[in-house]
Amino acid sequence: MANLRYKNKLAIATISLGMHTSHTLPEKILSASRNHFTGIEIVYSDMRNDVSRHEDYRTSGHLSSFCTTQSFSFLQGVHSIKTLCASHNLTILSLAPFKNFEAHTSPLSTRLSAAKHWLQIVKALGAIYLQVPSQFDTPNCVDDEALAEFGVCIAYEAVAWGAYVSTWQDSLRIIKKVDHANFGMCWDSFHVLARIWGSCTSPSGKIEGGDEALRESLEELVDVLRGEDGEKIFYVQLSDGEFYDPPLGEGYKFWVQGMDERLIWSRNTRPFPLESEFGGYFPIGEVIKSILAEGRLQGWVSFEIFDWRMRDEKFLPEQAAERGWKSWVELNII
Repeated sequence: MANLRYKNKLAIATISLGMHTSHTLPEKILSASRNHFTGIEIVYSDMRNDVSRHEDYRTSGHLSSFCTTQSFSFLQGVHSIKTLCASHNLTILSLAPFKNFEAHTSPLSTRLSAAKHWLQIVKALGAIYLQVPSQFDTPNCVDDEALAEFGVCIAYEAVAWGAYVSTWQDSLRIIKKVDHANFGMCWDSFHVLARIWGSCTSPSGKIEGGDEALRESLEELVDVLRGEDGEKIFYVQLSDGEFYDPPLGEGYKFWVQGMDERLIWSRNTRPFPLESEFGGYFPIGEVIKSILAEGRLQGWVSFEIFDWRMRDEKFLPEQAAERGWKSWVELNII
């Protein structure tokens, strides 16, 4: 193994190891383990698909990524995933993503019922965190205080197109308002950079004034990491962003009319950091130096990648894991 500058534990999201239905969760877990990862983020859809393959899987419904009270009866399958990860020396960093809890238009009691099901799964998996992205359906008020009462660690993530919480500073404000030790932040490089620095609709690929905005944001982040609120940043997710030439718009195969362009960007074209061969152009080097060298983050670093190439049946999870490790090594030497 390479002699690395940064000693942080390294994880990867299961969705980042393949997005074709033939890419099984056991295959992804094995690939991560063989390529030096010590942690894994279990994405709900991967878990659901794996459990549904078992002959003894029975359910009268399933818990979608949105709030619901449909029955959820595959905890036995969840336990088998926990056992498999343990056999490959992988820590389950998180279950992700529990979407649209905050500010959703459904009654709080309904959302809390759904949350209880998710928290059962988190405990059955032995996951450290339940990842909760900020709401982007409505701009109503948040109910994160209620979620924090459940006794598991919540990693709250601001998404770049969030209706109410769209920056990591917004996240920190909410986290400090909730004021629970188990309620902290998942800091995601893509969402930060896509909000203040990069643009998929501009010919330059950049937002005007983005360099200065990023510099100020990273300086603020370093101050937080080195101060009393540093413990509120639970872990960091990294990915690059693919440059669009011509800019994203109608005519692209990813285009969805009415969808926020940043959401399209996020779901399809997020390669591993420093993968310029796949169009990556984000200043991830600056980000990693600020967080790990200057901010001295001691927690987990995880890759969350959404690369359209991984939807190909011929693509192998092993390839993704190898790319991820190569990216991490390169981040350590820049």
